[in-house]
Amino acid sequence: MQNNKTSLQLIWGLMLTLAGIGVFFRIPQVMPRIESIPQFSSIIPFIYFCFYLIGILLVVGGVKKIIGNLKKR
Repeated sequence: MQNNKTSLQLIWGLMLTLAGIGVFFRIPQVMPRIESIPQFSSIIPFIYFCFYLIGILLVVGGVKKIIGNLKKR
């Protein structure tokens, strides 16, 4: 049972990391649409910051979980 839980946590860490990397690839595609909305034109730098922060947190959290699980083995 413990081995199954460790494998699941490793997979979860990989998924978090891949989701974070996906955020970085998606930002340049989404931002032109967001910039075209007049209500958001004044806070575009904040929106960029938030998207990149989400991507960084996902990657760092995923890598931390992967490293933590590999050290347990």
